[in-house]
Amino acid sequence: MAALGLLRAGLARPRGAQMALLGRTLLRRPVVLAAVAPRSAPARQSHSPPQRGHGSSKAASLHWTGERAVSILLLGLLPAAYLYPGPAMDYSLAAALTLHGHWGLGQVITDYVHGDIPIKLANTGLYVLSALTFAGLCYFNYYDVGICKAVAMLWSL
Repeated sequence: MAALGLLRAGLARPRGAQMALLGRTLLRRPVVLAAVAPRSAPARQSHSPPQRGHGSSKAASLHWTGERAVSILLLGLLPAAYLYPGPAMDYSLAAALTLHGHWGLGQVITDYVHGDIPIKLANTGLYVLSALTFAGLCYFNYYDVGICKAVAMLWSL
């Protein structure tokens, strides 16, 4: 009975058929996708083993997980900094914000800077910028009011 329902819906076709009909939408069958797959070279290359000098997918996966962990940490740190301001929260925010910005700008460099020398220069500039940002935030936390108090003062204007 179920096979009859599939036949009427147009889902059950002989093996040679290339399309299946679901309502008014045509769907590609897996057999057809296997024939089309070799033509999509970028998709195949993304799942191939890493080439020499390009790192491993394990490191990339851990880096991606770390980026998401810092983003989630920031989602919790921002309300916590508002509720419990203090030096520990100020330095935690300084570290998390600097790391988040460093990784974000690193992705911009990866996407938009091309060539060996420009990439090396951009990465060097990024490390200098990140170090100066962290040092500046730590200086601000130690010698001035700190990040939490500064944001509270801005909000009170």
